Amino acid sequence: MNRTEFIIVTTIVLFVAFLLGWFASWLIHRVARVTQSDMGELDQMAKALHEAEETRDQAITYLQQREAELTNQMTQTEAELRAAMDGLREARQEAEELRAYVERISAQ
Repeated sequence: MNRTEFIIVTTIVLFVAFLLGWFASWLIHRVARVTQSDMGELDQMAKALHEAEETRDQAITYLQQREAELTNQMTQTEAELRAAMDGLREARQEAEELRAYVERISAQ
């Protein structure tokens, strides 16, 4: 290999290395490019997401409170129903006893 061939090969190798470096740089900038408008849009999306999470948390809290209220109300209603059923049972029993008493008195 003489001097001219060595210079040509070295030039070609350096040019290919330059092209590969330029392509890699372009590719990295293309992939990782974030402009100010993109940052503004990302900030808006982050704020919207944060507000949505707060709204969700408030809704969950409200639903839990409402569920507790309804459970408490249902428990009270069931207790009242049981008391009413017991009262009705006692009233029926008393009415039967009174009928039997009246029939015995009438039969004498």
